[in-house]
Amino acid sequence: MKAISRAIEKFCHRHRKFGIPQLMKYIVFISGAVFILIMMDSQQMTLYRFMLFSPDLILRGEVWRIITWVFLPLNDNPIFAMISLYFYYFVGTTLEREWGTPKFTIYYISGILLNIIYGFVLRYAVGISPIIYLLSSLLNPFFLNLSLFFAFAVLFPEHPLRLFFLIPIKVKWLALLNALVFVYRIFDGLRMGNTAMAFLPVVALLNFFIICGGDLHSLLRPIKARSSSRFSNYSRAAKKARRGADDKPYRHKCAVCGRSDADYPDLEFRYCSRCEGYHCFCIDHINNHVHFL
Repeated sequence: MKAISRAIEKFCHRHRKFGIPQLMKYIVFISGAVFILIMMDSQQMTLYRFMLFSPDLILRGEVWRIITWVFLPLNDNPIFAMISLYFYYFVGTTLEREWGTPKFTIYYISGILLNIIYGFVLRYAVGISPIIYLLSSLLNPFFLNLSLFFAFAVLFPEHPLRLFFLIPIKVKWLALLNALVFVYRIFDGLRMGNTAMAFLPVVALLNFFIICGGDLHSLLRPIKARSSSRFSNYSRAAKKARRGADDKPYRHKCAVCGRSDADYPDLEFRYCSRCEGYHCFCIDHINNHVHFL
């Protein structure tokens, strides 16, 4: 998993323009519009059935079903839907700012592809009846979107969020609650004999470990080792900057935007402890860059 994660990091570093900027904004906007339209047709559910994932109908030419299931609502409660969409927008846009557009796009698109593969495997390898795809939303974005929160928790474990807009609680504890939801849905599906739904959370977790393997490994290292590495990187980078000060017109230069302390003397610069080597970033990009590996 870690090797794949590192390969993705390198790809993102080499292809900085890859991806869909503000992808989560489009997903949330379309999902909100679909929710309103489906509620207007709540009796017939024509649009809902039109958007369901169905391998048989996809192979018959209804190719839009490959992607339309991503926008299906998971609840008919407007308040719950509004809160969920806001939450997904907040987490998604935050991850894009931290990772950059290429990595976030890969994360979400790979999650969609894994679900599609899983859906086809269930239909043709396991033999799930095609009628199930038309009577229920076998593939849905619930676990895919919730897996975003695991990535958010890896990056910001101590960040406080307000549960129900009132109770402050750290992200790492909410992530633990999120994990319990995943475990419950897996065992509940197995208990009910619905193995198809039981393994949907596993698909989302697989995507999380593939894309976030490097970040998770960094988080799980002993705190002392991380602190020592951060201090060592900073100290070596500072010494290197001082040695190069004699032959360069600047001491610090951002590896993303190219601004230096010579041109912007009031701009703050920092060194990233997660990048291989010694790379300097301005305050605008220290938390918004593709890591050098």
